[in-house]
Amino acid sequence: MSKSTISTFELFQMFPDAESARNYFEQKRWPNGAICPACNEVKRIHARKDGFYRCNACLNDFTVRTGTIFERSKVPLHKWLYAMYLLVTARKGISSLQLAKQIGVTQKTAWFMLQRLREACGNDPTKLAGIVECDETYVGGKEGAKHEADKLKMGRGTVGKTAVIGMREKGGRTKASVIKDAGANSIHRAVHSGVETGSTLHTDEHGGYVGLEGLFYAHERINHSAGEYVRDGVTTNGIESVWAVMKRGLHGVYHHASPKHLDRYVAEFTFRLNDGAVQRHTLDRLASMFSAAIGQRLTYKDLIA
Repeated sequence: MSKSTISTFELFQMFPDAESARNYFEQKRWPNGAICPACNEVKRIHARKDGFYRCNACLNDFTVRTGTIFERSKVPLHKWLYAMYLLVTARKGISSLQLAKQIGVTQKTAWFMLQRLREACGNDPTKLAGIVECDETYVGGKEGAKHEADKLKMGRGTVGKTAVIGMREKGGRTKASVIKDAGANSIHRAVHSGVETGSTLHTDEHGGYVGLEGLFYAHERINHSAGEYVRDGVTTNGIESVWAVMKRGLHGVYHHASPKHLDRYVAEFTFRLNDGAVQRHTLDRLASMFSAAIGQRLTYKDLIA
């Protein structure tokens, strides 16, 4: 086994119960002592039992769960930690049914847990820079399991599918998100949001990227329709490999992701490529996911609304 990877058995030895997991999360969130999430008070904090703290400045009671995706969850923290471990170490993801069996919760609870973790995965404010490959793809639209009356019968086109744009920094991070369509307005908005000005874009010949060059970006195109895939270092092969991994996971593990929740699934796959890369130690990957979970909140009501 790689020195950067810890086994499931080793994880259980390190965090055998909720108390050990709570201590781990507290050390990661508050290495110098608890801080009130309501008023950021540092000194006037009183430790109570069972992981609760009282802020004597604003009289707020809180735990390490407060202000995170774990807030108001009844699932023990060591089960949350194990769910995080499975999510960052599974190349193509883990289904809610499988997670439910692994940690001993209902499938409904496991699904909610995974959606909350995916919500944290999307908490990435960084922008890409340098040479950035950009490409769009479409997800969904498979009609094999549909009733005959529901089939669109539109062939392999984009009808009934959801557009996703991806951007991959050469030798660096990946960003991807669901967009309304693959038109110029949607693509330009996504690129300006995710890529630093002054960067160089590598795209295919799709018309939605026209107009990005000049004031904001340098722009090089590869002509796929002419059988061109690499030219003097210009390529979109990197971001297209991301689509290959993502679609294998969506089709092979999750089978279906509704347009309503697809953005979270996309965030999960990009998080694994960035902060969940196998070159990083497992504990570093877990720490990155916990850092992303702070400041995030997803209630069940909001999830199913």
